[in-house]
Amino acid sequence: MQGGSNRLLTPKEVASWLKVSEITVKNKYRTWGLRPQKVGRLLRFRERDIVAYLEDHYG
Repeated sequence: MQGGSNRLLTPKEVASWLKVSEITVKNKYRTWGLRPQKVGRLLRFRERDIVAYLEDHYG
């Protein structure tokens, strides 16, 4: 089972967690292979997807 939860994070929360700017998250999430969850027009990211990305690239 993947780590993390299904909790949805804002780009700002992801940026804070990864220690990058919010603009970087918005510009790079496709390159990083993160699939956003759209809530209306807003981007949200599953916590478990961020955990998986970190484990795959830095774990």
